[in-house]
Amino acid sequence: MSTTTFTKKTLGLDTVEPAVTPPPAGAGATFARKPKLASTKSKKRDIPEGLWTKCPKCSTMIFDKELDENLKVCSKCGQHFAIGARERINALVETCSFEEMDAELSSVDALKFTGVAAYADKLQEYQKKTKLKDAVVTGIGRVDGHRVALGVMDFDFLGGSMGSVVGEKLTRLIEAATEKGLPLVIISTSGGARMYEGMFSLMQMAKTCGALAYHAKQPLPYVSVLTNPTYAGVMASYASVGDLILAEPGAMIGFAGPRVIKDTTQAELPAGFQTAEFLLDHGLIDAIVPRKEIKERLGFYLEFLTERMKNGAALG
Repeated sequence: MSTTTFTKKTLGLDTVEPAVTPPPAGAGATFARKPKLASTKSKKRDIPEGLWTKCPKCSTMIFDKELDENLKVCSKCGQHFAIGARERINALVETCSFEEMDAELSSVDALKFTGVAAYADKLQEYQKKTKLKDAVVTGIGRVDGHRVALGVMDFDFLGGSMGSVVGEKLTRLIEAATEKGLPLVIISTSGGARMYEGMFSLMQMAKTCGALAYHAKQPLPYVSVLTNPTYAGVMASYASVGDLILAEPGAMIGFAGPRVIKDTTQAELPAGFQTAEFLLDHGLIDAIVPRKEIKERLGFYLEFLTERMKNGAALG
């Protein structure tokens, strides 16, 4: 087989590329240096802490400003977060109508209690942290058109524990309500009696209930509102003797905690044991009221109770 060959034809215009040679040394030639490109590595943006909160129930990340505007309630699942006493009072009473009582009353370390930390040091620490003198704020204000004696506990102050000052402030509030003929509202959140004060803390259970008995004889209404958590000596005294007992959704309410009860009885506890919903089904509380509805509902209940007691007094 013959092989075909091809010959490249030129038109006589062959182009020869010029040789590239370096400039002679010492010729003074300069070269512009190629600028370096900026690094394209992305920088992580610093996000300040305290802007977002993760809901423990539905795991939604909630913008803190949105959470505050919604009274510390998750807009997705309705989870009720803890709320301070001052915040709750501001959301509940009419503007500029709250007159605080016994604001400077403060606990003392009567037993000279020492342990991992001294009681006196703990008091100073929590007073600085919460800007409160103790675990309750009391006073007289107007709620949905009704002038009421109002006491609000704060769990952030030593777990809302009831010591001498908490018991004394609430007793003075109850006595003021009795003297002025006002309905009484106490919003509770507490781990129980303040054992740093020993027997002095337990005495507050009888003292507050005694004052409430005189208040009931007038007759004047008392509405107890239970929030998460309400336990032990508080639940075993004034929190459980209201003419009407309300609770926030999901609030844990009881005397001893579920773990203690389970270990003591060696028995399986029912599902949802000690939640507000469980206790409503079993008759311990009268209604569950979401935080955003409490102001309006309190106004409705106070109207009903006040009118009923007036009619009862007229008949009796």
